[in-house]
Amino acid sequence: MTLFEELKTLGVDIDDGLKRLGGNENLYKRLLGSFVKAIDTHSVSPDFDMNDYAQEIEKAHAIKGTAGNLSITPIYKAYTEIVNLLRAGEPEKAKPILEEVLPVQKEIIQCIKKYME
Repeated sequence: MTLFEELKTLGVDIDDGLKRLGGNENLYKRLLGSFVKAIDTHSVSPDFDMNDYAQEIEKAHAIKGTAGNLSITPIYKAYTEIVNLLRAGEPEKAKPILEEVLPVQKEIIQCIKKYME
């Protein structure tokens, strides 16, 4: 199985992501590497402070944007919802969504890393 085939099985819309980049597979692969770094830099922990979560909004928004640009659909959808809930002052509703997406996120990151090494 190739990187793109495996990512498709994980819900990533490779075709849309490539379309956004004019079909440039090498650029897409490089940007997947940037996505891994973005996750490492902006990781959001489900243990965030329920009273002070401004930093988590920023981190979640950065992940959402990067995932959206690459059509990493499961991550994009989850973080869109997380950002919206946090901005609406409902962190208690955002936490379960984050807890649900983190294993998916980990699987996607591991897949990318496996093929990038």
